[in-house]
Amino acid sequence: MYQLMSSALAAIGFFIASTAPPPAKAQTPPIRAYQPKATESARKAQIQEQQQKADPSRFDLKKYPVIESNASHWQNSLWAIGVLAPEKKYAVQALENILQMTTTANLTDPQKGIIDTAMQVGVELYTLKPAIYGKLQPYFLRTINSSNDSQWVALSLSALAKSPKPQIEKLNLTVQQRFPKWAQDIHLRNAIQGDRQLKVSAIPNLADLLKWQVAPQQAHMYVFCRPNRDILCLAVLKDRNGKFLKQGKQLWSASLLLQSLRNLDWYFSNGRTPQGLYRMEGVSLQPDDEVFHAYGQFSLVNLFIPFEDGVKAFLPNKKGKFTGNLPAYQALLPPTWRNYVPIQQTFWAGNVGRSLFRIHGSGAAINFFQNKAAVVNAKNFNWNATLGCLSALEIYDNRGSLLKADMPKILEALNNVGKGKVDGYLIVVDIPSPTDAPITVAEIAKHLK
Repeated sequence: MYQLMSSALAAIGFFIASTAPPPAKAQTPPIRAYQPKATESARKAQIQEQQQKADPSRFDLKKYPVIESNASHWQNSLWAIGVLAPEKKYAVQALENILQMTTTANLTDPQKGIIDTAMQVGVELYTLKPAIYGKLQPYFLRTINSSNDSQWVALSLSALAKSPKPQIEKLNLTVQQRFPKWAQDIHLRNAIQGDRQLKVSAIPNLADLLKWQVAPQQAHMYVFCRPNRDILCLAVLKDRNGKFLKQGKQLWSASLLLQSLRNLDWYFSNGRTPQGLYRMEGVSLQPDDEVFHAYGQFSLVNLFIPFEDGVKAFLPNKKGKFTGNLPAYQALLPPTWRNYVPIQQTFWAGNVGRSLFRIHGSGAAINFFQNKAAVVNAKNFNWNATLGCLSALEIYDNRGSLLKADMPKILEALNNVGKGKVDGYLIVVDIPSPTDAPITVAEIAKHLK
């Protein structure tokens, strides 16, 4: 899928754009107790800016045709609709106008980038506010039946799979007939197969994973989640010698949210954080207030998945990115986990170009995203969903004073086990539970005995 990042998206989106700060030496930066962009007046101004960008006049196709010169205009306006989730006919119509272009021939890359954004915002609103945005259903059906873009077709399938009306098996058959090589397309394959693999594959022994070393003398952070990513995940940390870090008598731990703001699955750009193996390598300094809303005030931990550029050494004894095949990736995991399909998600996500995962905080107000209540459990409302990154707690009061932030704790712990630098591996794993209760330290600790 074609991605087109505007400067506004880079400033307010929860992902790293191409202008991200360069990697820096690990450090725990000084905490700014006061942040002017977190005051009540600044919060109101931020919402007002989004309201201006989502004004009905900005979706006039005659005034703003969907062409390259208007790409930033459309990206900003569609993003604002995703933020505000207005229950207005004009917003539905605006998305309809773009989604009908999925079957248009000879589109330019900027046009495809605009449609990409409309598709993702459309899936978000269709699945989270069906009473208003259910009118987008015919456009998803049309895409499935007539579009030649496999990713738009997969997005449409994923949206309709959450709807009770369409016969999803019939739609899957339509896609299989239209795309004979669908099984070789990661987006189509996962959209069609859904979570079947999760349901038939029992999770391997966690003790095997916890005692495993991807490579010698490397720190390992484990992030355990529920399949329902509305629930907070739990991170624990192992030092270079294989010893788990403790806080008092308990395991050191930190809560993180790995949910997608767009309500998208892991194999889509901006979808949920994939399960699997990540290389941790350095931090990116949060340079100034320009991107405060997106990342908060603290440094971001850099994570790299297979095939991703920018990593110095995915494997400590080999420079550059991971370029091996699936068996080579599986060899990095304990034997009992190598055939467990869900933990291969980062391999396949990297294969289709996902990148720029980070652990970071958030300077946005906890209620900035109007659909948040639909994608985040009410008990976890202080954490913001992301576009793929791992979200740490960072909250401010109406006067702009910092109330609580977990990034300093995370950075300090990583520095300690890395002896002054952040490197090692991070592994994300979903642990099913019949109760869907959050992961606890005790639940993990019992596998260390």
